[in-house]
Order: sequence, then C-alpha cells, then structure tokens
Amino acid sequence: MKRPTVSKMLFRSAFRHCAWCGGRGAFFIGWFKKAEHCQSCGLKWRRDDVGYELGAAAVTAVITFGPLMLILGGMVAWTWPEVNTGPMFAVLVVLALVLPLLNYGRAYCLWQVIDILLRPPEPEDFEIVGDTTVDSSSADGG
Repeated sequence: MKRPTVSKMLFRSAFRHCAWCGGRGAFFIGWFKKAEHCQSCGLKWRRDDVGYELGAAAVTAVITFGPLMLILGGMVAWTWPEVNTGPMFAVLVVLALVLPLLNYGRAYCLWQVIDILLRPPEPEDFEIVGDTTVDSSSADGG
C-alpha cells in the first residue's frame, strides 16, 4: 500500500478528512462522535494502540495553547505599558473554551497523520467497508 505524501496527509487532516484516503469526515459521524474506522477506506481509528487518545489530546493542547500564547503576546504588546488584564483575561478565557471545541476533529486527524508516519498501516489495520475489502489501489485516492 502506497502512503500519501506528508503534505497531502496534513492538508487532509486540516479539513477533518481521513489522512490515508482523503475520505470526507471519514472518522466522524457528528462533530464529536467518532466511528471505529474510516467510512471510506476502512482504516481503523485506534489500530490496537492503548495510548492513542493521549497523543490526540496532546495535539489538541498544542494547537490550542499555541494560538492562545500568540494572542496573549500580541495583546500585551499592543496595550503596553498600560496592560489592562481584565479584558485580556475575558478574551483568553473565551478562546480557551472555544478553541478546543473547534479543533477537536482536526487534532484527532492530525494525530492520525503522526501515527501513520510512525506506524505505517498494515492490511490488518483496515476494516471491510461495504461489500469489498480494501486493496492497495484505494489507498492512492485523493
């Protein structure tokens, strides 16, 4: 099975698509509810790895705290030397609550990219989708 390029997998994950096949919303049945495998290619979500959720949570933390730190630095630089912490705190609290909700699916898909790079999928990592099994030609899809 041919692995897609890293840039292609990263682009796919930014839009909550399966990094392997590019299936639209492949792992997500709803905004927060995940399927056990990709609805397009059958790639299993967890692939029998116990710590998968921890890696996805770490990616969520990075893509949440990164923008928060940049916004905090920008707000301090913009209001310096009279830094008013009240409005700054209010903005950061709202963003700290909203960003993880917005980035939930992207974080999991980004972690899938990292997981694929570290542990390339084997044939047993795929489920049967519909009436056919996954073959190497379906892994090349866009």
